[in-house]
Amino acid sequence: MVMLIKRRQFITTCGLATLATQISSFTAQGKPSPNIIHKPSRLQVGDTVGLIAPAGIVDAKDIEAAQQSISQLGLKVKLGKHILARYGYLAGKDSDRAQDVNLMFSDRTIKAIIPMRGGWGCNRILPLLNYSLISSHPKIIIGYSDITTLLLAINARSQMITFHGPVATSTWNQFTVDYFKRILFNGEAVTMQNLNPSEVRVETIAPGKARGKLIGGNLSVLSAMVGSPYLPSWNKSILFVEEVGEDVYRIDRMLTQLKTAGILNQIAGFIFGQCTKCSLGDEPSFTLIQVLQDHILPLGIPAWYGSMIGHIKDKFTLPIGVEVEIDAELGIIRMLESAVSLV
Repeated sequence: MVMLIKRRQFITTCGLATLATQISSFTAQGKPSPNIIHKPSRLQVGDTVGLIAPAGIVDAKDIEAAQQSISQLGLKVKLGKHILARYGYLAGKDSDRAQDVNLMFSDRTIKAIIPMRGGWGCNRILPLLNYSLISSHPKIIIGYSDITTLLLAINARSQMITFHGPVATSTWNQFTVDYFKRILFNGEAVTMQNLNPSEVRVETIAPGKARGKLIGGNLSVLSAMVGSPYLPSWNKSILFVEEVGEDVYRIDRMLTQLKTAGILNQIAGFIFGQCTKCSLGDEPSFTLIQVLQDHILPLGIPAWYGSMIGHIKDKFTLPIGVEVEIDAELGIIRMLESAVSLV
């Protein structure tokens, strides 16, 4: 929980401080064509995966456990140069963490990049990433929590499909591995539905079906990016979010930010995954569902709560930038295309 508090505090205090630099960098590098979308090559047994620590610190035992998990997928592992570095609560200085991201994309032996963990820190390195390099070397990058920052920025600036799913230190159980392999190894256009509706219940906010590009991630991380040049277009998108360790009033505040920023009125559908360890707080409160209804029902779009997305053991692998169709009554996300290149 200490990590969660730190992330919340530093997102709040550091977001505005980096915005001017981000905008300057965006202007200098230019905006890529919105008509081009790069799909990374699919994974195959024997491929090499790069492990990096772009946010919070890791230690040797974390790396050892991650290597074992990745090797059980039939993949080899290469470690980032600065993966064990420490700079306060960060896994190295901003320049070092950004360098590891850039080097992994430029390394032709690396077929996918899996960050070790989230925490806080990815937002700080966005101006230092080489988006042209990344665009010319598309490859799988996957993660969640603070890694949301990298996924959205790379999707927006490099026009590349990215993936919301497990990090290297996640629980690689059968459910998580199944979606990971079907989407990233097999290149399937899968239909995602909760494993056991009686245990992980879907609650429909507004019924209906919708189609659009799938975009999203951790709500607090996403909301901290609002106003920066590192977010993709929201026009007719399907927005998914998840959260951990936040009181309901904070969820309300972040959704209000997305609303007043003009984001919510652009989307075609809404999915809230899991709100793990979220509480009502000590003051009189709304329930989470009441807050979601307040913000989403007036939009007149299909929406539901409870998908297997977030800080949980069983995770979907969600391709950011891929066309999907959703059914809010059944809680289904149906991919309409493969997320990887099969060539």
